[in-house]
Amino acid sequence: MKKRKVELVVISDVHLGTYGCHAKELLHYLSSIKPKTLILNGDIIDIWQFRKSFFPALHLKVIKKIIDFASKGTKVYYVTGNHDEMLRKFSESNIGNFSVVDKIVLELDDKKAWIFHGDVFDASVQHSKWIAKLGGFGYDYLILVNRFVNWCLKKIGKEPYSFSKAIKASVKKAVKHISDFEKTATDLAIEKKYDYVICGHIHEPKIIRKENKNGTTLYLNSGDWVENLTALEYNNKRWKLYRYAENTQNEEEDFFEMETLLSQQLMTSLVFSKD
Repeated sequence: MKKRKVELVVISDVHLGTYGCHAKELLHYLSSIKPKTLILNGDIIDIWQFRKSFFPALHLKVIKKIIDFASKGTKVYYVTGNHDEMLRKFSESNIGNFSVVDKIVLELDDKKAWIFHGDVFDASVQHSKWIAKLGGFGYDYLILVNRFVNWCLKKIGKEPYSFSKAIKASVKKAVKHISDFEKTATDLAIEKKYDYVICGHIHEPKIIRKENKNGTTLYLNSGDWVENLTALEYNNKRWKLYRYAENTQNEEEDFFEMETLLSQQLMTSLVFSKD
């Protein structure tokens, strides 16, 4: 496979170790690029929902691929998020080309990019962590069921449907939360004179110019690899929002794997209900 050379790639919210993670698609994307710098902008490994019984080989291959990047000259920054907050005790650690940080400021062609996950702006994470964790479990299973429904829809020639996006669009609080998140991030970036502010966390990929009475900044969100399958790429002084083109090959294999996961979850529920 011919690899594209990219100056900077930002991915976030991969949630390795959960049913919703699209590890195969991410591995395909990572295998297609040769980045000079790779930013892992939080929630890469989902420590909140880590299960000893579920960490497939493909998820391990993603980790191996990231290590391969670092060993072959790519500068890799692991920016900690809320689902992998345990890694914050290792912040500012460096091993060769691999660094763990809570936030980072990069110089990109004489412009400053402020990069952080974004959970610091989320009151539910900061003050009611158990509610956020409970929501994370529910979201994971919602995505798993959604993938099964979309497999069925594809079989009958229908367009895929996103449960979570429909919920976000219909719930005013969710829409306001996203709007408030963007405003808080951009207002701070403008105050600090940053040209770019780059976040993850809310699973809403976007590139948009924001301004207030004090100035302007470019807001970028790398999205996720659970629903949107997106990444940010910076090359030749330009930002691009990369969207993974859905691959319909091996559809039967994907469904078999999903069916197996559903069966495993059902068995687990039955075992715990007996205790």
